[in-house]
Amino acid sequence: MEHPAWTLGALAALGGSMGYLRKKSLPSLMAGLVFGGVYGYAGYLLHKNADGGLELALGASSLMLVTGVIRGVPSRFSKPVPLVLTVLGGAGTAYYFKKYKEFYP
Repeated sequence: MEHPAWTLGALAALGGSMGYLRKKSLPSLMAGLVFGGVYGYAGYLLHKNADGGLELALGASSLMLVTGVIRGVPSRFSKPVPLVLTVLGGAGTAYYFKKYKEFYP
């Protein structure tokens, strides 16, 4: 269950770094590193079967989904960044919500 968190964390960090390298966007770099760190920590907690990992991954995914939708609506999702944020956030939210419902019926 930790592998999706680590994958989403790596993709978030990579995306933020790409935004910084291409457009010199410091907010993109910071957001990518923060999301990457949160997902990485959630993956670590999930790997150790510690409390809070599932909730942390679900929260980060939900926040990424909301961010993607907020950024995508004005451009009608014609730009790639909001589309990617929405898709990855939606996939992470769906996966971790399903896992949450399995563990806490």
